[in-house]
Amino acid sequence: MNILVIDDDASLRRTLRLSLELLGHQAAEARDSAQAFDLLHHRPFEVAFLDLRLMQEQGLDLLPRLLRMAPGLQVVVVTAHATIETAVEAMRRGAFDYLPKPFTPDQLRVVLDRIARMRQLQVQVDDLAEQVRAVAPEVDLQTDEPQMRQALEVAFKTAPTEASILLRGESGTGKGVLARAIHARSARAAAPFVTVACPSLSAELLESELFGHVQGAFTGAIRDTMGKVAAAEGGTLFLDEIGDLPLALQPKLLRLLQEKCYERVGETETRTCNVRIIAATNRNLEADIAAGRFREDLFYRLNVIEVTMLPLRQRISDILPLADHLLRFFTRQNGKSISGFAQPVREVLVCYPWPGNIRELRNAIERGVILSPGPMIERCHLPSQIGNPVVLENISLEGTSLDQMEAEHIRHILAASETIEEAAEKLGINASTLYRKRKRYGI
Repeated sequence: MNILVIDDDASLRRTLRLSLELLGHQAAEARDSAQAFDLLHHRPFEVAFLDLRLMQEQGLDLLPRLLRMAPGLQVVVVTAHATIETAVEAMRRGAFDYLPKPFTPDQLRVVLDRIARMRQLQVQVDDLAEQVRAVAPEVDLQTDEPQMRQALEVAFKTAPTEASILLRGESGTGKGVLARAIHARSARAAAPFVTVACPSLSAELLESELFGHVQGAFTGAIRDTMGKVAAAEGGTLFLDEIGDLPLALQPKLLRLLQEKCYERVGETETRTCNVRIIAATNRNLEADIAAGRFREDLFYRLNVIEVTMLPLRQRISDILPLADHLLRFFTRQNGKSISGFAQPVREVLVCYPWPGNIRELRNAIERGVILSPGPMIERCHLPSQIGNPVVLENISLEGTSLDQMEAEHIRHILAASETIEEAAEKLGINASTLYRKRKRYGI
């Protein structure tokens, strides 16, 4: 590794540099912050050994500046004046480890081995993330629907803040994807994003998963566990389907939101945390509050900012761009040569109501790519419930005026057409009449 030694004592700098070189590393010396920043500007370093006392400078004050300039740098603080307080403060400010002077070559080797193992793990994590991207398409959050654009604008404006966010919408609309996008745009982006699926476990096991437990807290608790709250420290805790959170756990989550503290199961020690909460639900929480299934005070704590993800049937203009995006991904993943959708398929895609939303669309396109020999995806390659829909069957007639029906039909045809002229021809009207109708209906 490339290692930077920052110490105002020339003999100690030289001794440490030689020791590092004997261990197979490359090392450079800096006597103060100015020299250190100059070296960091011209060369990449993986590790820095930082003395806490640099003539007129304090190493603890220099530490955060080093990390801002080189975010991947692992800083090991060294000092002859070791105390528990300075060690804790150094770690709090971002140091990787702490070595009291004088230290032995074995102690030096142990610290460097730990850093090397951590870097290897990070490479493996990055590799796994790349593999995940290769098997799962990145969800396109671009939209042409004004209501959806407004929802995303609210979400991304809120992302840099610490406000709790409640994402609402049907299953499969992309609430989890949006939660990750908010985290990625926040000041916590470099910290963990941890998901808790609230409907997945009993109340007892869910409490343990959230807050952790101590050995012997219940049958099967053979060791201490830290829980998802601790795992998300400094980052974002995403509570998926919060409406299914057991009533018994809701006061504990409320306390976490209000006071940033909790206890592990089977333990009386109160722990503090630094997490941002994003929750999602497909339930009508107001109805659950009225029925006594959800606490009103918890609802208001979670619902500082509310963002509603529209169902796909209300995002008609987004269906074909999403389908084309998924087609490109699955075509590449499966090594196929498929250039697009046959025109009847494009009409079917925008007419079908997509009760499973984006998740159902994704599955349908993947199936179509697998079954199609190319060059186009035909109706027969889609799932049977999608292959032969009738447009009028997808429009609820009850309480719908003729104008509303016409506007909905025009939206479908426009979404399935390449040009205005093509849409007008399908509708049996000229382009100027279609223009007037679009203006009338606000399409």
